[in-house]
Amino acid sequence: MGGLREVAAPFVVPGPSGVAVRARLKGLTGGDEQVLSLVGDHLGSLASGDLKTRCEAGLEHDSGQWAERKRVLTGESSSRWAGSITKATHDQWALARRGLLAHIHSLQAGVRTIRHRLSLPVGEKGTRHEPGGYRSRQEWFAKSRRLHVLEDRLRSALADWQAGVVRVVRGGKRLLNTRHHLEAAGLSKEQWCTRWQAGRRFLQADGESGKRYGNETLRVTPDGEVSLKLRAPLAHLANTPHGRYVLTARVSFAHRGEQWADRVSAHRAVAYRIHEDVDRVRWYLTASWTIPPTPTVPLETARTNGLVGVDTNTDHLAAWRLDAHGNPTGEPHRFDYDLTGPASHRDAQVRHALIRLLHWARRHNLAIAVEDLDFTTEKTREKHGRRKKFRKLISGMPVARLRSRLVSMAAELGIPVIAVDPAYTSKWGAQHWQKPLTTNTRKTTRHDAAAVAIGRRALGHPIRRRTAPPPHDQSDRAGHRTVQARPGTPGREGHRPRIPGPRTRSVPPGRGANAVDQNAQHRPGRSAEHESWQQDSLPLSL
Repeated sequence: MGGLREVAAPFVVPGPSGVAVRARLKGLTGGDEQVLSLVGDHLGSLASGDLKTRCEAGLEHDSGQWAERKRVLTGESSSRWAGSITKATHDQWALARRGLLAHIHSLQAGVRTIRHRLSLPVGEKGTRHEPGGYRSRQEWFAKSRRLHVLEDRLRSALADWQAGVVRVVRGGKRLLNTRHHLEAAGLSKEQWCTRWQAGRRFLQADGESGKRYGNETLRVTPDGEVSLKLRAPLAHLANTPHGRYVLTARVSFAHRGEQWADRVSAHRAVAYRIHEDVDRVRWYLTASWTIPPTPTVPLETARTNGLVGVDTNTDHLAAWRLDAHGNPTGEPHRFDYDLTGPASHRDAQVRHALIRLLHWARRHNLAIAVEDLDFTTEKTREKHGRRKKFRKLISGMPVARLRSRLVSMAAELGIPVIAVDPAYTSKWGAQHWQKPLTTNTRKTTRHDAAAVAIGRRALGHPIRRRTAPPPHDQSDRAGHRTVQARPGTPGREGHRPRIPGPRTRSVPPGRGANAVDQNAQHRPGRSAEHESWQQDSLPLSL
């Protein structure tokens, strides 16, 4: 046990801090689309220039420079559009900064692994926790060259990190690289330009409480009317007084529509974003707002009625219900999803699997236990070497998508989510639970057993079913053998209650009430043989 890493304690995952809903802008005219394109292109060019200014400032940027950037943008748009642009720029720079740090950690992990394996003799086998040497001199030489490449990349990344340099592409780096491989992507030059232009537009405005309908720049009325505030040099496009352009299309939110209507009627802040889906030739409006933090349920309260242990896999969720004592009850459940195809199909598959899981947990008033997975440093080829199949397996697991959607959807239904350390859950689950839970009519998989292990860890129980037998004999001198009940649990040595079923159908109720009470049995040396109505074994007279 000395080589095992320390397992972190389970915790209740806090709920989301905001929500976002999206609706399609139906019935847009050609003039509406032209105005949206012109406004988005104009604001997008301002956002690109502001991002360049922010990146050039680096770590020396302060609140004074932020105010100066906003003043420059205000002259070409408005103060509210400028505030939205500068805030989006700051968020994008911070995201790029976090991405650079994650890249540095990945390079450091690769360098450490290669250095360790190069230091070992060729052909030396590895251990359970450390990889061995490389298989041949040819592989050793190739990895020594790759080590120099990674070290050079690491030095460059560290220099950028210390200088505050980030590299950001508005519109997406992937789409930018597609420009050089149009035939492989199946796009023409015109199609690529259309996507590139749509990806670089900026049509989003932050809300402001106290203003009419919660947003003065991009306003949506309770009856679905959408209007934009236009300033120079696009003020001539306005079709209503006060420099506003009202779209022909009306919008309605099918999801959370009542919550949105309550906010805009009370003039509370709502942020909006308009974007174009080039593939579908559609325009969408996204509304978002913050919500008060949901009170986190105490861990002991979430464990009261038991929970559902869930094991995440590449194509399904394996779930099993456990009672408060850590015993699996009922049958295992499997919630499948297909992650092939476009992103919209994958998202729909994940949502469908999660809603089935949540509805099942809600029917039984149970919490949900999941692993706190993070494969950021687990997908490098330096760590897993030739195990391409395993690297592809963990790369295909929708960890972040499942976790974020599960937390937000569970918060709406009032279902607590408990996160546990993923260490050894699959291995110990298969070792201690797969075979005992397999019957003639049920084939327990490794993933089902892992779900039981996850649930037991969330409940605070050990994963193992039973401790080792006593070292002396089978008496109780070496301590209690089972770990199903705690030492202080009342009646842990008692008999199990009789549950009516096929094998006890003919047994009268209450027949086994005294099954564990030895004094109530008619056995030699027990008090049941010396009741007042029984004759003593000695003669009445001598």
